[in-house]
Amino acid sequence: MAFDYKKEYKEFYLPKNKPSIVEVPKMNYLAVRGSGNPNEENGEYQKSIGLLYGIAFTIKMSYKGNYKIDGYFEYVVPPLEGFWWQEGVEGIDYQKKEDFQFISLIRLPDFVTKKDFDWAIKEASIKKKQDYSKVEFFTYEEGLCVQCMHIGPYDTEAMTVRLMDEYAKKKGYVVDITEKRYHHEIYLSDPRKCNPSKLKTVLRHPIKKASK
Repeated sequence: MAFDYKKEYKEFYLPKNKPSIVEVPKMNYLAVRGSGNPNEENGEYQKSIGLLYGIAFTIKMSYKGNYKIDGYFEYVVPPLEGFWWQEGVEGIDYQKKEDFQFISLIRLPDFVTKKDFDWAIKEASIKKKQDYSKVEFFTYEEGLCVQCMHIGPYDTEAMTVRLMDEYAKKKGYVVDITEKRYHHEIYLSDPRKCNPSKLKTVLRHPIKKASK
């Protein structure tokens, strides 16, 4: 059976719909940076998703071709994730989606090296006749965070974020969103196929100890 990151690392992908504290280790990702309204048809965000999955599946299916990745094992491609922010705004203003900055992400298995990534970019570009130069090999250590499962439309995330902030404060922490630590979302539902009221999204914010 293929290795499924959601099932094997439930603490990162399947938290309860109550806030909790988690320490997130260093991970490697496929990443595409961009800006603009994520709902814009054929906009930067929609294009970023296609680029990510093009490389993710090139790597996943590599075992069927001539290129062999050391340590490879069959796995389910991890869920789509995103870091989001707006310049000059504390938190998120959902009324101004056109101002969003983002990094779209898909986690890479630990056995995938930069060399393997470079091969996948070249392979996909040739086979799919598409430019994948925007895709990065991105290493990130998120560290200490508060997180919660949000169930419902993306535009109602503020309610869950408020619960997370209150929980962190009660535990002696403050939210630590900076230029290098981001509002983080992990998408467990496909919005094209799921009723908005049932969408499942992991929300995660970086935190630090509150100063006395």
